[in-house]
Amino acid sequence: MEDTTGALPARLTELEELAAHQARTIDELSAEIASQWNAIDKMQKTLEQLKERFSAIEESSLEAPAITRPPHY
Repeated sequence: MEDTTGALPARLTELEELAAHQARTIDELSAEIASQWNAIDKMQKTLEQLKERFSAIEESSLEAPAITRPPHY
């Protein structure tokens, strides 16, 4: 039988450290996802504004120009 009296606390400490590192990593990833979500949301809003502006420009350019006599007549 092995001597586990000294190994058990060391293993427990190692597992606690691993859990703490993983918790920190999860928190960092969560913060990064939140930041990226905000950036995506801003880009979607900008894209919608640009769509509206391009539609307005397109509609105004589709109007036929008035038929007038050239200035040299």
